[in-house]
Amino acid sequence: MPGFIVGKKRFIKSNMCFTDLVSQDKSTHTQSKSNHSLTGETLEKDYSPILPGLPDDVAKHCLALVPRSNFPSMGGVCKKWRLFIRSKEFVMVRKLAGLLEEWLYFLTMDSEGKESHWEVIDNLNHKCLSLPPMPGPGKASFGVVVLNGKLLIMAGYSAVDGTAVASSEVYQYDSYLNSWSRLSNMNVARYDFACAEVNGLVYIAGGYGVNGDSLSSVEMYDPETDKWILIESLRRPRWGCFACGLEGKLYVMGGRSSFTIGNSKSVDIYNPEKHSWCDIKNGCVMVTAHAVLEKKLFCIEWKNQRRLAIFSPENNSWTMVPVPLTGSSSVGFRFGILDGKLLLFPVEKERTNQTLLYDPNAALGSEWQTSDIRPSGMCLCSVTIKA
Repeated sequence: MPGFIVGKKRFIKSNMCFTDLVSQDKSTHTQSKSNHSLTGETLEKDYSPILPGLPDDVAKHCLALVPRSNFPSMGGVCKKWRLFIRSKEFVMVRKLAGLLEEWLYFLTMDSEGKESHWEVIDNLNHKCLSLPPMPGPGKASFGVVVLNGKLLIMAGYSAVDGTAVASSEVYQYDSYLNSWSRLSNMNVARYDFACAEVNGLVYIAGGYGVNGDSLSSVEMYDPETDKWILIESLRRPRWGCFACGLEGKLYVMGGRSSFTIGNSKSVDIYNPEKHSWCDIKNGCVMVTAHAVLEKKLFCIEWKNQRRLAIFSPENNSWTMVPVPLTGSSSVGFRFGILDGKLLLFPVEKERTNQTLLYDPNAALGSEWQTSDIRPSGMCLCSVTIKA
């Protein structure tokens, strides 16, 4: 009897097709109608199983075992399947089954530097595939966050008659269904701000507003309610900054502040449990790339782009690691994360420039390697979605 294998489990394909199951289910319901009261008939009509003949918990597990490349087609079967595939529960079922996969998503620029697009590299053959175009007008200086296996693109500005017009729009890309959707607008239109996910919520801080004014306001997004909530503001307006989640707290650093001359070394730290801000003074200044790996923040500063600055929140300390010249002589990088390793994609498109790989757990002297993973064009930013 033919079958297919997912992981270490074999599933046998019976001679009964899906249509036969539906027909059998309808026949069973028809034969039993006369034995049910009116209330029972109503309940039968209201209830629609995910897979006929199976309890919903078993059916959900079966759907989660299907290869990820088939999810977009599955989402077109019926509304109930589509809603389940979009849910956080679907990610949890796949996680419990040990089937979560890491895929790299790139925002890349074409060779002429005129247009950008999103593309994905899967974890099997590293083949680049383009995503559907993001809806809405083209924007710059927007925020990018991964939340519950989905990619959120937030705010930014559009150029209208040579003037930057701030946006409050938020779009979500569903990596399972390969489709975009619109989420609720933010309370404050902004661009050039800091954003990060912390404990399943998204935070946005600072930036420039509608009139080009620097902002201190902070918003929090709850995916359960699809609502943005204004929370306690930064103690000073801040822009050109970035954020990350470390140890359940929001860290905002880099960029400029209205209280400093030049770039700020101050780090604003928000504690969600106490709903309050504090600060430390030894942050990064002008950061061109940043990523969080193994509860540590990795940065490259503009003034020294051949060195990794690694921040540990346990003692608020920095460690500096030189970037080797072997493999890439580029003076600019963008970061990616895959399989617990840091990828450095060279900004300069030269044949001799390769993607560098830094393994924080490798033996001394073998931390650096090269990788054949790279986007099709110049990398503007990269995120990892594990789903």
